[in-house]
Amino acid sequence: MTSSTVFQQARALPERPGVYIMKNARAEVIYVGKAKRLRSRVRSYFGSGRSLEPKVRALVDQIETLDHVVTANEAEAMMLEATLVKRHQPAYNVRLKDDKHYPYLKVDVQHDWPRVTITRRVEEDGARYFGPYASAGSVRRTLDVVKKLFPWRSCSKEITGDDPRPCLDYYIKRCIAPCTSYCTEDEYRGVIDQTLLFLEGRSREVLQGVESEMRDASDSLEFERAARLRDQAQAIRSVTERQRMATTSSLDADVFALARDGDEACVHVFFVRGTVVADTDSFTLDGATDETDAEVLGAFLAQFFESATYIPRTVLLSHAPADREELRAALRERRGRAVDIAVPERGELRALVATAEENAREALAMQRVRWLANRDKTAAALDLLQEELDLPERPRRIECYDI
Repeated sequence: MTSSTVFQQARALPERPGVYIMKNARAEVIYVGKAKRLRSRVRSYFGSGRSLEPKVRALVDQIETLDHVVTANEAEAMMLEATLVKRHQPAYNVRLKDDKHYPYLKVDVQHDWPRVTITRRVEEDGARYFGPYASAGSVRRTLDVVKKLFPWRSCSKEITGDDPRPCLDYYIKRCIAPCTSYCTEDEYRGVIDQTLLFLEGRSREVLQGVESEMRDASDSLEFERAARLRDQAQAIRSVTERQRMATTSSLDADVFALARDGDEACVHVFFVRGTVVADTDSFTLDGATDETDAEVLGAFLAQFFESATYIPRTVLLSHAPADREELRAALRERRGRAVDIAVPERGELRALVATAEENAREALAMQRVRWLANRDKTAAALDLLQEELDLPERPRRIECYDI
């Protein structure tokens, strides 16, 4: 039962925008919420128990202490809430599944000879970051594609230009060998600039630039360089042709579609740049029990954009999210310009969202198949353990001691 101390803490809260943090008897953060007026919002939890959802009643029964942080406005409160949910993973919040640190691609542009690497930490170090990606597999696939298209170095050695010969990457056209001075710093920086444009989804601009360089090299009788650029242009063209046409008009949009099955939830994302889907990913969510679609999608969007490295001009959604105006204000603050948030009802944008919804349902179904397969493997292992150890029933608990 909630102690009188918690009631006193709730009454003492200011009527200001901010974030409230609920903790249990073990001082674990069990819920983080945002509010336009902290005192009114938190006191609403302690009204008549009959008017509360079962999930909220269970939460209230566990609250032992309250903390709060005052913010300048509701948009700031939304982003702070998302940060704290990702940090503490409270049991009663909707949260990105297994969100320890999602992976990103990092381009260390502040280095004389930049590389592209995978990282799980975004730092203010002057580098360019792209992500987050939903899994290590998806970020590695993107890195593999980028490495095949753009010949930047993958080694971490110090570049002096004095090496007697290049490594294998040069001979298989995966690097232009700055280590042996086979390229100038400007030429290498051009490769990195192309990589950045491609990761931003501007692949058509990249292709036009490479083709222009190829013609210039040919006119200058640099036939070996022209041949390399020709092969690179063909590879880029092959990748862009496989990208799904999204719209007939140019867009800079992220498309989010929510699918649910009981307590399980999944959001599928299309990253539309120009007229094509430049990339796509799926994210699974925990803590969606007893939450509306608007609440689930709103919580996801706040957490996604809190760590996103790029804010698009437009956000297209399958459902209207909770706290839509606060989200719009927060994204405007991040982008520096207005961001349009829309739920298309007709036309090609609605068709695009519908396709994202279909992908979300498929991702949720595949997740369930994987979960059932893992459950069956666990059951089979426990059956074998029961048989080998001659136990009366399946073991439910295994303890190990280091003596």
